[in-house]
Amino acid sequence: MFISCDGSARPEFKGFTLLMPAVSVGNVGQLAVDLVISTLGMTKVGYFYTDCLVPMVGNNPYATTEENATELCINAEVYAMPSKELVVLQIRSPFIKNKYRHFCNALLSWVKSCSFARVVLLSSSHAYQRNDRQLHTDSLRYLLSPAIQKTVRDLMQRLNWIELEKVAAFPEVNDSEKVFHIPGGGITKLLFTESCSEGIQMVVLLKFCSEGDNIPDALVLADYLNEWLQVTTNQQSGSSPAKSSKWKTPSSWKLLFGSGLPPALF
Repeated sequence: MFISCDGSARPEFKGFTLLMPAVSVGNVGQLAVDLVISTLGMTKVGYFYTDCLVPMVGNNPYATTEENATELCINAEVYAMPSKELVVLQIRSPFIKNKYRHFCNALLSWVKSCSFARVVLLSSSHAYQRNDRQLHTDSLRYLLSPAIQKTVRDLMQRLNWIELEKVAAFPEVNDSEKVFHIPGGGITKLLFTESCSEGIQMVVLLKFCSEGDNIPDALVLADYLNEWLQVTTNQQSGSSPAKSSKWKTPSSWKLLFGSGLPPALF
């Protein structure tokens, strides 16, 4: 359930694009969403109150001054930029066991009540479980729900993007039945399937990756998103989509791998 920051009636999101991550391998979607929020300087407008996520609280991850560094953040917050008709739901903690479907139902109910034009889900999948074709092609894939295929598929093809391939549901037993397989993708497959059945316009962008330092993967996924939506442009040219060097990393990334070794050790 969406709760506004100022406690007033919910903002008007009709016709906006909702961008959100899946909690997936390497946290690539969450890191890419961090880049979008930080680069655009998006304003927090509320949070998504749910018992489906592990509770957490922390300091402002996008702090720019000492004053706003003390602001608190929680596990699911909503940011908006009306000038770009863009809303971002950032998820910062994993799901509680057996709460996936409940969260998907609540989220899609909110999407329909706000009349979002489309939902863009950033996700990732285990690189080591790719098939032969995926090993020899680009590490980025997309998925389109039936409701959005007519308006977006041609553009995706012009961009030479590769749609996620279906694989045999029962390899070496029945190769005729094909399904989408997204290992390590968290709620990606469930949310996509539910969106298809609900007639919601959803685009999934995902990257094959491995656990580790996933900042490069996040930058690549953010570039992939920007190639299509152009949420930000190159600051030098003012017209071409931004590349990795133009994304503004949030201040919280300085401690992404801890605070370093104490000098007293040496």
